[in-house]
Amino acid sequence: MVSQDLLDILRCPACVQEKEGKLSLEHGTWLVCQDCQRKYPISHDIPVMLIEEGDKWVSTPTASLPVPPPEIKQA
Repeated sequence: MVSQDLLDILRCPACVQEKEGKLSLEHGTWLVCQDCQRKYPISHDIPVMLIEEGDKWVSTPTASLPVPPPEIKQA
């Protein structure tokens, strides 16, 4: 589980320079940017805050996000 203190300081890496980039916790396993709608999975209690990962889910409606998120493949 991601702590509320961490959620309060995390911001969308794609938006933070120009907008607030505030994130909301959805389904307990996703962080959704309120500005751009990128969705970042939480894997093993660690938010995966890579823009490329958020881009993969930007067009997926929040209600349709898989729970738990799929495993992140490492290069």
